[in-house]
Amino acid sequence: MSRHDRDHASARIGGTSGELRLGRESYRRHAFGDAFRSLSVADRAQPLGGDDLDLLATSAALLGRDEDARKALERAHQAYLEAGDGVRAARAALWLVFRLLARGETGRANGWLTRAKRLLEGGAHDCVEQGYLLLPAARQQLAANDCEAAYATAAAAAGIGIRFGDADLVAFSRSVQGRALMRQGRIDEGVALLDEAMVAVAAREVSPLLTGVIYCSVIDCCQQVYALGRAREWTSALAEWCEEQPDVVAFTGACRVHRAEIMQLSGDWREAIEEARRAAEGLQKGFEPKAAAAAFYQQAEVHRLRGEFAEAENDYRRANSLGLEPQPGLALLRLARGRADAAAAQIRRVVAATTDRMQRTRLLPAFVEILLAVGDVEEALGACRELEETAEAFSTDVLAAMAAHARGAVELARGDARAASGPLRRSFELWQRVGVPYIAARLRVLVGLACRAVGDDDGAELELGAARAVFEELGAAPDLASIEALAKGTRPARPHGLTSRELQVLRLVAAGKTNKTIAAELFLSEKTVDRHMSNIFTKLDVSSRSAATAFAYEHRLL
Repeated sequence: MSRHDRDHASARIGGTSGELRLGRESYRRHAFGDAFRSLSVADRAQPLGGDDLDLLATSAALLGRDEDARKALERAHQAYLEAGDGVRAARAALWLVFRLLARGETGRANGWLTRAKRLLEGGAHDCVEQGYLLLPAARQQLAANDCEAAYATAAAAAGIGIRFGDADLVAFSRSVQGRALMRQGRIDEGVALLDEAMVAVAAREVSPLLTGVIYCSVIDCCQQVYALGRAREWTSALAEWCEEQPDVVAFTGACRVHRAEIMQLSGDWREAIEEARRAAEGLQKGFEPKAAAAAFYQQAEVHRLRGEFAEAENDYRRANSLGLEPQPGLALLRLARGRADAAAAQIRRVVAATTDRMQRTRLLPAFVEILLAVGDVEEALGACRELEETAEAFSTDVLAAMAAHARGAVELARGDARAASGPLRRSFELWQRVGVPYIAARLRVLVGLACRAVGDDDGAELELGAARAVFEELGAAPDLASIEALAKGTRPARPHGLTSRELQVLRLVAAGKTNKTIAAELFLSEKTVDRHMSNIFTKLDVSSRSAATAFAYEHRLL
């Protein structure tokens, strides 16, 4: 007979008190499934008191039984009130606040927050709960982008946690402080505070529920500011923690989403899509729409990169149905399927609607790529400059690589291959250093095109060959098809160097249409058409519309 069976046999003999004792002991051993079962049995026989309802609520939360956790917390709150313990009742109310905010139920969360404040109001109770009371305010300040106020509020909460020796509050507060600093561009200081919080987590000083919350918060923060090294490190640590506690399912889905993104960046595409699939399945069962949407989006990204366009379309739509804007991936899918104008319309819309600086950086690289594909070089240049300003403000290798990539691509589109070469090479080296092989390979393609443009065909062949080897290993079918087309000759397939939009304009010019008519047909301003004409004249080395038309006929561009 196993220990678990012996314990349950003993509990049956002891009746309700035996199940209660077994539930408490199971909780202490972090056997949360056993704890939930035994405490539930004891509760059905005789309603539990506040402390045991707290244990039941935490066990339920860690098992992913969100509704059971909520009900147990509400009952714990009421039990503490009936026992005359307003402080513990406030603490239960605050945990309800955190859980409801995580689910996006802001109205109910504010109601419970008001109740907790009233129970603690006036500062009459000098207790650690006063510190927990500050954290929802810090969260609201972060949401309003008032990072200085959020840092100060979280620092005050941490001070209360230190005074009362509450490791949970200190670690939670430090993670909020770190996030606030990083959003101000103070990356090194913010990372130091996140590391401090994670030291407490790794040392098992923090309760199981807060351990999972802080892991996910820190990883999300690192990914938002492109601190990929730290994101990899803490994602690995979270995976180990989840494996050590098989009963804990509350964070395994989010962990898998984080791991899938890291795997994709690291070039482990097969593992990435499998991890994202498992995450989506698990999250849907527990109905965590935000995290499930992220899992579907991650699946779609890998499908798109592998050329599995129908599957990608389906998963982007599933992510959207769960409330996630599936961008920039969906716009890049439209571009890959030859619908450049649709891609441009989508990416313009979402960029225009996004005001958060770091969120914009997730869109701008795709914005540049798509706008260059439709020939709007000046608009792409504006996005490039914004990326450069953000990279300078935040000083991370990844942002620097993104900005240099955009600059090189824009200069190449403007016909200045020599100006493009430096940024492209610098971006390649940075991406290679942080271990992102796919983007590094795409940079090698651009470097190869720059080599061709200045007559260095040997250099172009070397760069394209190296990129091809990476694409083959990854299974990047669309990129392989593109590179095969580029590699057919030692000269560019399009010696004219015109973008797809400039070709559109040239063909309409050859048809005898005026700039005003062209602008109306392409839904552009006349000023934009004038700029395209100037680019066409420069690239073709002609000085008139008739000469440009003759070039188009000679090179069979019509």
